Amino acid sequence: MDQEITDFIDTVTNDAEQPVVVFALEWCEFCWSVRKFFDKLNIPYRTIDLDSVPYQQDQRGRRIRNVLGERTGMQTIPQIFIGASFVGGCTDIFDAWKDGSAQQLLKSCGVEYAVEADVDPYSFLPEWLHPR
Repeated sequence: MDQEITDFIDTVTNDAEQPVVVFALEWCEFCWSVRKFFDKLNIPYRTIDLDSVPYQQDQRGRRIRNVLGERTGMQTIPQIFIGASFVGGCTDIFDAWKDGSAQQLLKSCGVEYAVEADVDPYSFLPEWLHPR
C-alpha cells in the first residue's frame, strides 16, 4: 500500500471545505461531462486531474489511480466522491442525480447548488453517445 497516496486521498475526500471531489483526466470526455453538469448546477467541486503536470512527477497520478482502484474496485475515470462517500463514475453520478441520492449527499455536506435548475444529466454526455 502506498501510504503517502492513501493519506492524500483520505485528506482530499474528507475535506469539509471542498466535499465534492472528482478524480479525473484532462482529456476524458466523461470527466468533461461531469464538469459541465456540475458547472451548470453551480456545484462547487475540486478536480484532481491525474494526467496534469503536477501529478506527473514520480508517477503520482498513476499511483493515485492505483490506490483508488484498490479502494473502490473501479478502474475507470472519473471517480467522484461527495462528503467522503464514493458515488462512482460519470453515469453513476447522473443516476444518483436522477434518483435524488446525489442531492441528499450534497445537502448532508452543506453544499449549495442551483436547486431550481431542471437539467437532464445525460444531456451532458459526449455527442457521439447520443442516438440520432
